[in-house]
Amino acid sequence: MIKVNIHEAKTHLSSYLRKVKAGETILICERNVPVAELHPLTKSKNEFKNRPLGLDAEKVQLSPDWDSVEINRELETMFGLNEPNHPEF
Repeated sequence: MIKVNIHEAKTHLSSYLRKVKAGETILICERNVPVAELHPLTKSKNEFKNRPLGLDAEKVQLSPDWDSVEINRELETMFGLNEPNHPEF
């Protein structure tokens, strides 16, 4: 475990983050008194990156007119996209 004061942590944050990614734990102190711990996330917190596609298949049903001109106009109005001064995307 590496112990650093706040100023040093701010100054060398990128360097310390590389060490954390490599598995190191950083203890951040204020005047040598520990206030926070910086450590790598566990795999369970990163699982969303590997989430398989299609988990909600068959759970969502769209009406036959979900992409109609009328529905699209209604959505544009709802989100202010059809206002004259709205920038185009």
